[in-house]
Amino acid sequence: MSGQSIVLAADVPFPPSVEDFFPPSILPWGEQNNYWFTKISLLVFLSMAAIIIFFLVTYRKPKLVPTKKQWLAESVYGFVRNSVSIDMLGTKAGIRFAPYFTTLFCFVFLNNLWSIIPLAQISPNSHIAFPAFLAIISYVMFIAVGIRKHGFFKYFKMALVPPAPWFILPLLIPIEFFSNFLVRPFSLAVRLFANMFAGHMLLLVFTLGGFALINANVAFAPFAVVSWLMTIALTFLEFLVIVLQAYVFTVLTASYVQGSLAEGH
Repeated sequence: MSGQSIVLAADVPFPPSVEDFFPPSILPWGEQNNYWFTKISLLVFLSMAAIIIFFLVTYRKPKLVPTKKQWLAESVYGFVRNSVSIDMLGTKAGIRFAPYFTTLFCFVFLNNLWSIIPLAQISPNSHIAFPAFLAIISYVMFIAVGIRKHGFFKYFKMALVPPAPWFILPLLIPIEFFSNFLVRPFSLAVRLFANMFAGHMLLLVFTLGGFALINANVAFAPFAVVSWLMTIALTFLEFLVIVLQAYVFTVLTASYVQGSLAEGH
């Protein structure tokens, strides 16, 4: 390192690696490699608490002329109910499933939002475990809904046996099983995970890249500024991805439930 170089951050970890997604335990006791309660776990609990407290406080004393908080809560619920639940499932079933879809949308959105909030700057959904768990819940739900609606044997017959000539069914049934019961939860989880993982890595690369450039040589300061400007631009893009991924996850879950409630294949 030349005499012109300066250090703006000690031990800047560049380039970022997968280890950035495994922060140490934040508990004041236990081993440092005890990962059961980390910053990511804390963010998940904060998201849950924020949703519960916000809706409880908002609807504790609802008014005919809504306050700003009540208007926001009603707007979120109304958007998911009308644009997702009712559009996908129809009025009767849509109203019945709207509370769950609203909760799902808010939970995914808040967990995604942590990726651009200062000091947090990582989404729990950038860990495959959290999207996988949400996908499992949706998976179990659309199967349970289908069994409850049609009965066990009729539901699986509808899901696995398409209206086709009998001689081609041995080929189609495994394809239907793979598509409906294996690909759906896998793609649901991986889509959310991959987007949040990639977004976090991009923000890390451009943020830490600026520090790495200055640490290498002060003459690289203009390039460091460009790198940080890219971070700002990518943060706005990441916000769009945050909203879009919460919407897509909710819509896909609703579409799977719709398929389970449908009368035909």
